[in-house]
Amino acid sequence: MKQALLVIDVQNDYFMGGKFPLVGADVALGNVVLLIERFRVTHQPIIYIQHIKYGKNADFFGKGTTGAELHAALKVDNKTIVVRKCFPNSFLGTRLKKKLHMLGIEQLVICGMMTHKCIAATTPVAAKLGYQPILIHDATATRDLEIDGKIKSATQIQQSVIKTLANVAEIKSTQTFLHNLN
Repeated sequence: MKQALLVIDVQNDYFMGGKFPLVGADVALGNVVLLIERFRVTHQPIIYIQHIKYGKNADFFGKGTTGAELHAALKVDNKTIVVRKCFPNSFLGTRLKKKLHMLGIEQLVICGMMTHKCIAATTPVAAKLGYQPILIHDATATRDLEIDGKIKSATQIQQSVIKTLANVAEIKSTQTFLHNLN
């Protein structure tokens, strides 16, 4: 089965010093890098999703800002496949589906940020389109959220979203996924 790694929104604004830092972003990034290294060594496609917000009032990921750039640890170059998006769902209004079809991809391994937003919006669509997603839970990150006047921790949000996505994706840790490839 031909796989591709889908790395969603691993952009500077989600890290310390950025406009919208996430809880656990550095740990997730370390796991994303391990996945990227494995896919590069095995010559499997890696597709980077980059969220861009347009307009002067963009709170983060503003077009042309350092915060909107993909994180340096991803080591993107001119051969890198980057799909830009404006919505949480990585398929909506993008060339992602066409690119996956051109590459003959049958399964997506998904990682990135934010778990409760773009990961949660993209993963079910990947399943509906037949890409049999594997979600690498510890290669994602989110943030604390206020719900009904109460703060829910990033850990609570992460666990809840991952559990929900288990209905449409196989859930694995980075180490389990990498170990199963050997």
